[in-house]
Amino acid sequence: MGRAKPAASWQQRTGLVLIGLLALWALLGPWLVGASPIEQNLRNQLATPGAAHWLGTDVLGRSWLERLAHATQLSLGMALLAALSAAVPGTLLGVLAAWRGGRTERVLLMLADAVLAIPGLLLVLLIAALAPGQLWALYVGMATALWVEYFRVCRAMARPVLAGDAVQASRLLGFGRAYVLRRHLLPALAPTLGTLLAFTTAQAVLALAALGFVGVGAQPPTAELGLMITEAMPYYEEAPWLIAAPTAVLLWLVAAMMLIQPEREAA
Repeated sequence: MGRAKPAASWQQRTGLVLIGLLALWALLGPWLVGASPIEQNLRNQLATPGAAHWLGTDVLGRSWLERLAHATQLSLGMALLAALSAAVPGTLLGVLAAWRGGRTERVLLMLADAVLAIPGLLLVLLIAALAPGQLWALYVGMATALWVEYFRVCRAMARPVLAGDAVQASRLLGFGRAYVLRRHLLPALAPTLGTLLAFTTAQAVLALAALGFVGVGAQPPTAELGLMITEAMPYYEEAPWLIAAPTAVLLWLVAAMMLIQPEREAA
């Protein structure tokens, strides 16, 4: 008889709800606001928030709400794609290392340690430098930096499962690897992988914003959260709400991350 799975705490459920609401805004926001995020109106520069423009306009007269909606969609979409691209090889290699052990595990551990030796953001920067300003290079860099996270977690979780009585009994009864993977490993890994996917997606959004903020991520006129903060910085006295809007989205994301994995954030 299997052990009952621990229920998610209220903090984790709240964090997942926050992530879900942000994902909903990223999905529906551009459709709801409707207009182009790069359309300029120089006769409407730095307008204050009002009925016409809920978050005001920037120095080029672009609606800040429209840019925020498209920036959230771009950041979350790219981050989710990078996290999913990292999850597939990371999970497969983690299970392979735990299953085969020996030389295969040692080689994969050396590869993971080599990637870990370079800070994640620096690794993204190095790969992004191959094609400055190109979003595909940022995506490849983030996926390359994130797969190790899945590899380490899946390897650590798969080892006790494979050594457990249930898997040993299945092997003695003649069931193959596909059966063990489907009936034992994947159900054991799935809850943690779901949480890890949310966490790594949030990490990727913050990395993308950090790169945009220092000018090596997405380039103007693309709407991206970090780039929006940079664009608003010269006008922080006349229009402080321009900085507040993208910052609030990032703080929302950080709060969700801390609620999903509070022990990790405190470490």
